[in-house]
Amino acid sequence: MSGKYDLVIVGGGISGASLLYTTAKFTDIESIALIEKEPEIAAINSHHTNNSQTLHFGDIETNYTYEKAESVKTGAELLAGYLENHDEDREMHAKRSKMVLGVGDDEVEKLETRYHDEGFGDLFPKLRPIGREEIAEIEPKVIEGRDPDVDLLALQTPDGYVVDYGAISKSFVEQAREEASVDVFTGTKVADVTRNTEGYTLTTDRGPFDCEVAVVAAGSHSLQIAKELGYGGDMALLPVAGSFFLANDLLNGKVYTLQMKKLPFAAVHGDADVHDPSITRFGPTAKLVPALERGRISTVPDFLDVFGFDPASFLSYANILADRILLPFVVRNLLYDLPEVGPRAFLPHVQKVVPSVGLDDIDRASGYGGVRPQIVDTSAKSLDMGEAKIVGGDIIFNITPSPGASTSLKNAMRDTETILEFFDADYEFDEDAFRADTIDSFPREA
Repeated sequence: MSGKYDLVIVGGGISGASLLYTTAKFTDIESIALIEKEPEIAAINSHHTNNSQTLHFGDIETNYTYEKAESVKTGAELLAGYLENHDEDREMHAKRSKMVLGVGDDEVEKLETRYHDEGFGDLFPKLRPIGREEIAEIEPKVIEGRDPDVDLLALQTPDGYVVDYGAISKSFVEQAREEASVDVFTGTKVADVTRNTEGYTLTTDRGPFDCEVAVVAAGSHSLQIAKELGYGGDMALLPVAGSFFLANDLLNGKVYTLQMKKLPFAAVHGDADVHDPSITRFGPTAKLVPALERGRISTVPDFLDVFGFDPASFLSYANILADRILLPFVVRNLLYDLPEVGPRAFLPHVQKVVPSVGLDDIDRASGYGGVRPQIVDTSAKSLDMGEAKIVGGDIIFNITPSPGASTSLKNAMRDTETILEFFDADYEFDEDAFRADTIDSFPREA
């Protein structure tokens, strides 16, 4: 099962699968291997039950600055173009309305400022402000039972891509496997990565893999492996686990509420499920867990590896958790998992989206939810809300919290360019063909 390769990618989620597809189909790298520890591709955070199934463009994510939205938009259009090109039967995605809902004078004013003054209306030509009557036409339950005297505004777009990131990951791998240069190994756990004279040796439970260049796209475990190789000394992780509540047939598409810039994972939204639109999912909640994978006690020691028992780590966590906004949020989210108490505490968040919902209408989604590896900058003693990438000697480590899935192809394109630099320009990347297979198929007209 082992062997020697030019490039080895560790991790078969959406990030690793995107890179495999990009390098296998659009470069002339002679030998590439993907190693995934689970028996199936995309079995953990990329699985459709473990994320919000959202392709983030930055149009309704109100915690994004204009600059971040502009960057995320490009990445999302790459993935949307791939879906338009390769998923005509809509097995991996659905196209529905999405909107961000402003309730009350203050929120309405924020949305108006964002759309007109901050330039989001120009950045997203399909995005438009709509009032109560149009909201009712698109999402009747959002208006039903709502106080008619409360001011209401939504920014709405038809570009609501609801996606199954696990299915997309498998599609990427299937595409890559068409190439003779590619081998895919599932059920293969990497125990150690060491530097050798020609690159890296990856010790696995199925023998050693040697390669000139390695990319570790293993979610939270990426930082763990990076630290073992001496990288990421000023980083730690704050694993945030998301959960959801389910209801029957309340929404036709996606309805977001306004997000806090300081806590981008705090805003609850409602979504019709990608595979069963009669199911509406509300969430995510967000609680801190001392593990790198949801529900796996075996990953607690892995978290301790990336925690780092040093003063900088302890001070960073203390500084973050002492925040007057974050601390109440953390405590409140602990309640949502409790029987009886949890649904009662979460209900007002659901009612902000669908006012007529009662306690009997929602149930906690058992077995749903993944872990977002939020980066802690131990030098600044603060949370880093962006994606983290560590580029070392002929090796890349990707730690990709949201919107890492949405921008996975953009990230893969960037990593491909770095990989070719590692190979001293021995190989080439056909970017024109890559764009023709992806973003060129994205429908830009309203």
